[in-house]
Amino acid sequence: MASASHRQVIIYTTPICPDCRVLKAWLEREGIAFEERDLSDPEIMAEAKARTGVRVAPITLVGETVFYGTFPSQKPGLTVALGLSHPIGE
Repeated sequence: MASASHRQVIIYTTPICPDCRVLKAWLEREGIAFEERDLSDPEIMAEAKARTGVRVAPITLVGETVFYGTFPSQKPGLTVALGLSHPIGE
């Protein structure tokens, strides 16, 4: 987990997004600090679009790596990017 502590984690969420709630709960369980930004704010939405090219919630940034889509689709990549497991073969 030491490697994850060096990477900034930002999540773009909306208040009504079920995947956002699951993502936040998972990060908290894993002890991963994150900054949450609310996509319902038009300025934050514009920032997310400019930064990631997408406007869907949740969007997760680990350093400069962007993950988006449902939580189940993000979780495998996030697990590796956050140093929570090693890719198969390592």
